[in-house]
Amino acid sequence: LDTEPQPRQSAQVDIFEVPGAFEIPLHAQLLAKTRRYTAIVAAGLVIDDEYVAETVIKALMEVQLRTEVPVFSAVVTPQQFHETAAHFEFFRKHFATKGVEVAEACANTLLSLERLRGQVAAGIV
Repeated sequence: LDTEPQPRQSAQVDIFEVPGAFEIPLHAQLLAKTRRYTAIVAAGLVIDDEYVAETVIKALMEVQLRTEVPVFSAVVTPQQFHETAAHFEFFRKHFATKGVEVAEACANTLLSLERLRGQVAAGIV
């Protein structure tokens, strides 16, 4: 990963790379605080360290609760990852699938939150 977060733009998606998984929550929080983003998706591969993955995911939950900007996790923690062509190919495909799943979850959540916020504003809920 790059050591300096650099946004790359594609359509309406900004992509930031960070040095490691531990840096993901702070970057997500700073991005959420800008109010430029309606949702944030965090993706990472944390190899053989469930503690780090759990800590990152918990921190991402805290970010969304503090900022009310939905934060989605596609942080994957494979056990016994080996740097072989087969493992690289497996996880490339796995992340492609995860990307589709998180995009669907993001779209559905944004629609649900929009409806709920409208109901709250109208005094229905």
